[in-house]
Amino acid sequence: GLGWVARFRWIVAGSPVVVDRCGAKDVQANPPMKGLRVTAFLLSVHVLAAILAIGPVAVAASMYAPAVRAAAESPDDARKAATVAVLHRITRVYSVIAIFVPVFGLATGARLGVLGDTWLIVSMILTAIAAAVLIGLILPGQRRLLIDLQDTATGRRLGMQTGIFNLLWAIVVVLMIYRPGSTTGAGL
Repeated sequence: GLGWVARFRWIVAGSPVVVDRCGAKDVQANPPMKGLRVTAFLLSVHVLAAILAIGPVAVAASMYAPAVRAAAESPDDARKAATVAVLHRITRVYSVIAIFVPVFGLATGARLGVLGDTWLIVSMILTAIAAAVLIGLILPGQRRLLIDLQDTATGRRLGMQTGIFNLLWAIVVVLMIYRPGSTTGAGL
């Protein structure tokens, strides 16, 4: 059948050219379009969820440790303490919403028939590790710092853990775009 790139080319450019894994071109008069809209919807929700849910988690978590330091240096400033609480709430709430990213990612991968591809398996493993870092280290660390803003050891550790979380997501994004071994021409 047609790959999603060829289907996209058919829709956008009206060119029914199919490129198989070996690079051979085949022209089809009536390419199968069944399920294209569902796949496009799943991919769109996956990408939007990643941008709108994981982005705020990454930013709020990154801002948390510096906000804690600022609040600890000015214990009488209620606004700085409130900032810490808001950043924790953003991290916590958007972490729950971020569940849609792997759910729709898996659904999209299944529709595209790439669940067995190495780049996707590595991405899923890194996503699971990032989720574990977030749930097991970052959110509990933020809760501890909400109680004790002066806990500098937890603050330093939290900054490092957040950096690891963000690095994992950056690698996943690169894998999603570059997709080694992909037949779209974007990979190796």
